[in-house]
Amino acid sequence: MKKAMKKPDLIESDDMLPEYNFKGKKGVRGKYYDAYRQGHIVKIFQDDGTVNIQYFTLEDGAVMLEPDVRAFFPTSESVNKALRSLITKKRSTKTASSKTENKSIRA
Repeated sequence: MKKAMKKPDLIESDDMLPEYNFKGKKGVRGKYYDAYRQGHIVKIFQDDGTVNIQYFTLEDGAVMLEPDVRAFFPTSESVNKALRSLITKKRSTKTASSKTENKSIRA
């Protein structure tokens, strides 16, 4: 019989050093959003003095969702399902309108 694992004790906020006092300071939401979308560079400084540089950009075909949209579509599958339903509706609308146009031209 397995024993239930104990949850680790949460670190109390009193353990934070005084130099990490962020009271009264506000962050800026989305400050680096545009720069991140364009790509960014990460420099990794090694102990031997060398620097490894890595370049990050969005992969071809990658799409970034805005936070309000992401709340409704948390997974790739949910996004693809919604988009496929729109594509199907658009195709059926185009097909119906083109049939109507063809009938009016022939008449």
